[in-house]
Amino acid sequence: MSWKSRGAETVSSKNVVSRKLTLLLCIGCFFAGTLFVDRMWADPGDEDLSLPRGKLKEKLKLVSDVYVPNTKHAKSGSKGDVLSEVLKSHDRILSLDKTISNLEMELDAARSVQDNLLSGAPFNEELKMPSSSRKRRYLMVIGINTAFSSRRRRDSLRATWMPQGDKRKKLEKEKGIIIRFVIGHSATSGGILDRAIEAEDRKHGDFLRLEHVEGYLELSAKTKTYFVTAAQLWDADFYVKVDDDIHVNIGTLAATLSRHHSKPRVYIGCMKSGPVLAQKGVRYHEPEYWKFGEQGNKYFRHATGQLYAISRDLATYISINQHVLHKYANEDVSLGSWFIGLDVEHIDDRRLCCGTPPDCEWKAQAGNACVASFDWSCSGICNSADRIKEVHRRCGEGDNALWHSTF
Repeated sequence: MSWKSRGAETVSSKNVVSRKLTLLLCIGCFFAGTLFVDRMWADPGDEDLSLPRGKLKEKLKLVSDVYVPNTKHAKSGSKGDVLSEVLKSHDRILSLDKTISNLEMELDAARSVQDNLLSGAPFNEELKMPSSSRKRRYLMVIGINTAFSSRRRRDSLRATWMPQGDKRKKLEKEKGIIIRFVIGHSATSGGILDRAIEAEDRKHGDFLRLEHVEGYLELSAKTKTYFVTAAQLWDADFYVKVDDDIHVNIGTLAATLSRHHSKPRVYIGCMKSGPVLAQKGVRYHEPEYWKFGEQGNKYFRHATGQLYAISRDLATYISINQHVLHKYANEDVSLGSWFIGLDVEHIDDRRLCCGTPPDCEWKAQAGNACVASFDWSCSGICNSADRIKEVHRRCGEGDNALWHSTF
């Protein structure tokens, strides 16, 4: 045999060995890979399937006990007990829904604040509060809209239905009710008007100052800024806006709002639908009247501006969307427009807009105490600084309605 043929035979035998070795290596790698995949990629959901039969039965029984009522007990119980359990379950679902909604709103609000800080937008210094002061949950925040020229009105409220000093602090601590006069700044910041308010605040300590320039035509912007600021300063179930020339029974207001505590999005007030005034020069003229259809049309339903309340979710919604909410000439119309298209429950409660005596007096005697009283002809109490003491004497709820009630 030649050297060439011997060389070819040697190469051929090597190829056979090499192929066999490769095949064995492939088979070995396959089994090793299978073992590795089984260990690393086991389905966590199949964990219970590997349990002993006894433990698996115990787990199934535990789930059954939690979610499936005991049929023997159900049969022995009365229909009333079953109905009671159903109602309790319904209340738990509503409570859970509200909790989830609150958490979502808090997350959105936190994102909004973060965006403002990152974008360099103005941020109220009063909002930089320690976290411990934000843990308290209040029943309601009452913001009394006032102006630089309304000192006598403010003093008349302090002398009647608005608690002062230690009583106001007690109201916050024991009843969870915050009350503040709400005012912005003058066009010349730091001028004589601002200094007068600062001196008054040092004496009484009952102001909430807004990052807002005061002006009658800016009431819609002021209302929006109030809700934004109040929602960021205090965690409350309700936020209330009140004019400084009406009489309010705080205890009756608290009891009224408490009835709607479980509802996540409520808008409470005396609902109305007034005409859209296109004529220039008249009071409550609407420059954007054309948006409401033909002349002579009416506004959508909204709460009259003397007093209204919104729930926490709605105040947070305003805070999150403040930069894109349109402002109409009239602040009560603006607020109502912000809730159109939302899943909001409008509550029309006529006790929030009683007349002055004898109207509110008769209703109180009949056991239907009013929340607020004013004169429709004046959009408040006519000559309120002089008359509100008489209204309070005849229509006030008394101390028991506030201090001896649980809300």
